[in-house]
Amino acid sequence: MSSVVSRIPAASADVAKAHFAHLLSLETDCWDTHFAISNNRQDFVLLDVRSLVLFKQGHLPNAINLPHKNINSETIQTYPNETLFVVYCAGPHCNGADKAALKLAELGRPVKKLIGGVTGWLDEGFELVTEE
Repeated sequence: MSSVVSRIPAASADVAKAHFAHLLSLETDCWDTHFAISNNRQDFVLLDVRSLVLFKQGHLPNAINLPHKNINSETIQTYPNETLFVVYCAGPHCNGADKAALKLAELGRPVKKLIGGVTGWLDEGFELVTEE
């Protein structure tokens, strides 16, 4: 008797390898981002794509606020073309990071989404930075 989990067979190892490699080329997680920031290995621009009001209430360390609706060639022109952007919004219930990632990709820029956003960051026990 098979379970609901195994009723549909797993993909072949080659298919799984291609899928997960592709997925990791589009996303990063809170732990890896925190590690990079905490160990002075941040080789990306961390963009908080929420509103300025929410950004000031609490954001990830070293993040820059650029709401997704304001992303365009002019607002990112100071960054070299090879700059990797990591975008995040409130959390898995918000698609602001997806909108931002799409805009950056349309502008020909490398981009990854921080899965979990602010919610994931807090769930992992990391702290936010607040501004007065």
